[in-house]
Amino acid sequence: MKTLKLIFAGLSLVLVSQVASAQGTKIGVLNALQALFNSDAARIVQQELENEFAEDEQRASDLTQQLQELQQEFQQNEAVLSDDQKRRMNSNAQDLQVQLQLIQERVQGALQEQNQAFVQSMQDELATAVTEVVAEGGYDLILNADSAPYFAPVLDITAQVTAKLNEITAEQSEE
Repeated sequence: MKTLKLIFAGLSLVLVSQVASAQGTKIGVLNALQALFNSDAARIVQQELENEFAEDEQRASDLTQQLQELQQEFQQNEAVLSDDQKRRMNSNAQDLQVQLQLIQERVQGALQEQNQAFVQSMQDELATAVTEVVAEGGYDLILNADSAPYFAPVLDITAQVTAKLNEITAEQSEE
């Protein structure tokens, strides 16, 4: 019985000392993708993508407008349209929807590829930014924001990493 009390007391001391040492641990939480996509480099890439796909976006907008006009015309004139006219309008609407879907799929696929390429190209800079923020802030542990169900906003270092990333990319562009 006495040994059990000694073991319990020993374990309690170990736990208390671990809690005490953990209290001095500085923890940060980071959403790396948010830091990356909020950076100046991401804004530049985003602007380039908007310019590249402006024609596709205009075409999609035009198709959407044509589709809406066709639907309005159908609703207004449905009672007086022949079956043949209804089929033709329905076929036209389906053609417009297919064209619109193809444009959306092409743009979405290209955007995903560009985003992946951007993330890949910025891996080293992101790692450097995180390392520098950790060193400057004296952090002992950095958690991924996506894996933390809750954290106090004061622990979030995402904005600091974005700022550091902006500094690093600015220095690189000056060289």
